[in-house]
Amino acid sequence: MKKDQVLDQRHRPLRDLRISVTDRCNFRCTYCMPKEIFGDDYQFLPKDHLLTFEEIVELTKIFVELGVKKIKLTGGEPLLRKDVYKLIAMLSKIEGIHDIGLTTNGVYLKKYGSKLYEAGLRRLNISLDAIDDDTFRRLNGRNISAKTVLANIDYAVSIGFSVKVNMVVQKGVNDHQILPMTEYFKNKGIPLRFIEFMDVGNTNGWNMKDVLIKKDIVKMISSVYSIEPIDENYFGEVAKRYRHQDTGSEIGFITSVSEPFCSSCTRARISSDGKLYTCLYAHEGFDLRDFIRSGKSPEEIKMAIERVWQNRKDQYSVERTENKGMLNKNKIEMSYIGG
Repeated sequence: MKKDQVLDQRHRPLRDLRISVTDRCNFRCTYCMPKEIFGDDYQFLPKDHLLTFEEIVELTKIFVELGVKKIKLTGGEPLLRKDVYKLIAMLSKIEGIHDIGLTTNGVYLKKYGSKLYEAGLRRLNISLDAIDDDTFRRLNGRNISAKTVLANIDYAVSIGFSVKVNMVVQKGVNDHQILPMTEYFKNKGIPLRFIEFMDVGNTNGWNMKDVLIKKDIVKMISSVYSIEPIDENYFGEVAKRYRHQDTGSEIGFITSVSEPFCSSCTRARISSDGKLYTCLYAHEGFDLRDFIRSGKSPEEIKMAIERVWQNRKDQYSVERTENKGMLNKNKIEMSYIGG
């Protein structure tokens, strides 16, 4: 398949595509979908507003022609999308895709894990913000225990999945869980990612005083464990990676706040209702669903995507760091676009 390299205004290639398959979630994490906003009467997207699997596949093929090599399915909670394993089977057949991943809270892995694996999925990012049950129940807003997720992580590993665990760290909320999480996953040999609390959307009450930055987390971990930095694997790798010197187990840091990585961001995002966004902190997107459903040809859709990417100049995290007054920008919500 012939690929056309497309660069944005800051000479960043298009390499990664994150596809949200639903805006619904069974959790109500305070940093993503606080229950005070997303209550029982919250109106999620109607089913007919969502991209169909066939539409997602059509768009993905076009993105691959423009240079995309890696796909990640997100939500909401993607395992709430009915028969999502069928989508994975369809995506797995697209020539040119080197990697398909899925981000999940892990609750439904025992129910759907084997179907996902049989469909061709091999890589999971599992969100777990505490290993202590009381803390985790409080954070997820649905009284779900950490033990449930931990058991499902073990199950996923046992059937062959490559697993990474993501922990969003908030100062004074779950930072006391950093060392217990480090110890647990060090012994399991499962990579652990610490994510700085980010100001995605406008509903999570973000304040810089609640952010525990990478430097301080590294200092905390280094007071107990001997860790060393690892070189990046590829251009655009998000995590700053370290390893334990004794076991080789890996930890990483997503440093959107303290060490922005905008200059090497190669990710485009499609919302579950088909809007294309070029930044996690964007406030408006380009409606690809309308293009598909109005009968535009694949070539017309490709040209439109190419124009959007070529006009891209996003660097929100850099601008936030430089205090350019962007904090009040009306941004899309994490639960809508995925991480």
